[in-house]
Amino acid sequence: MLRRRRQPAADQRFHFFCCQHASLPKRKRNIKLQAASCKLQAADQERVAVISANIQGRDLGSVVADIESRLADMAMPEGFGLSMGGQNEEMVRSFDSMKFAISLAIFLVYLVMASQFESLLHPFVIMFTIPLGLVGSISALLITGETINVVVLIGLIMLAGIVVNNAIVLIDYVNQLRRESGMKKLEAVLRAGELRLRPILMTTSTTVLGLLPMALGLGEGAEIRAPMAITVIGGLILSTMLTLIIIPVVYTVFDRGE
Repeated sequence: MLRRRRQPAADQRFHFFCCQHASLPKRKRNIKLQAASCKLQAADQERVAVISANIQGRDLGSVVADIESRLADMAMPEGFGLSMGGQNEEMVRSFDSMKFAISLAIFLVYLVMASQFESLLHPFVIMFTIPLGLVGSISALLITGETINVVVLIGLIMLAGIVVNNAIVLIDYVNQLRRESGMKKLEAVLRAGELRLRPILMTTSTTVLGLLPMALGLGEGAEIRAPMAITVIGGLILSTMLTLIIIPVVYTVFDRGE
């Protein structure tokens, strides 16, 4: 807040002292009044001026993008700079940590499947369900008008562990038919898709129905949890529909057995 002080009277006397407590010469007593900040702020041993604002009706990411596009064309004097802080700084830090968590989750899922299947190829085939789930999650977020935030990224971490279940059920039964019944690859794939359709649909249905109240925003604070449920539901529905088509095709292409 800037305050304009009362103009001093012409005959009012002022006394100025330097650090040695000596009075300044009379000829240097030139007084000028001008607007200035009521307090000085510093960050990292540099003087700063903080400009803050509240957001209404828009998400933080789009507002920050608009501000940065305007600031990019602004010519700053030498020695001055601009930076975005506050909630945007926290969001960037959270997104970086969540990206690492998602990558770690995908690696651990692949590691566990590789140890169980005792193969590097079949877990690689199963991992194709994760991009399918990602497409479904993005589509669900676009349909519902939700934005990408930390809660959505947490939902993606959950989805990375859930979406592979259907493909695991399918591929494991294909391998079982080929190993125990001596079926050929194509015959085993067709037979497994026929027999495992019902368990796959039941597994997906129970998960989707369990998350449906959260996605509908029922209860206090549900608007915070709803994006996570929408992310998981969208990814599960699309990946389930495409698992029975894409995964058998990828399996027959990459597996070189008869």
